[in-house]
Amino acid sequence: MSDHPIDALMKTTMESLKDMIDVNTIVGDAVETPDGTIIIPISRVTFGFAAGGGEINLPKNDKKGTEQDSSQNMPFAGGSGAGVSVQPVAFMVVGQGQIRLLPVTQSAMLERIIDLTPKLIEEIQNLFNKGKSTKKVQNPTINNNADI
Repeated sequence: MSDHPIDALMKTTMESLKDMIDVNTIVGDAVETPDGTIIIPISRVTFGFAAGGGEINLPKNDKKGTEQDSSQNMPFAGGSGAGVSVQPVAFMVVGQGQIRLLPVTQSAMLERIIDLTPKLIEEIQNLFNKGKSTKKVQNPTINNNADI
């Protein structure tokens, strides 16, 4: 039964999946930044696979009106399919004497934005304060004693 057409169909599909998914899909290639920090992407890979088929017993009407003999090989019909999903999960950051795992979830991004909000507001205030101090320096004072 090893020479059944479904075996070849499943073997081809599984080999194709094997070629698509390797360890570099889950733990990506490291990227080095100019300051020496190394960033490694980490992903979640999920996949599904289905295959099926069967032999079709088609009535074969010849001139005599007899059907196909069941001892003969019947035609095979089959198919297979697969789906792959790759989602980024986190980034491992190695540098400056520490290793950090930065998750890439919507809640983690929201938490990070909330954490950075006070610093962002402070930076904006500093920009406005610098703008006010430079305006005072740039505006010349009016000399009331000048001759007209």
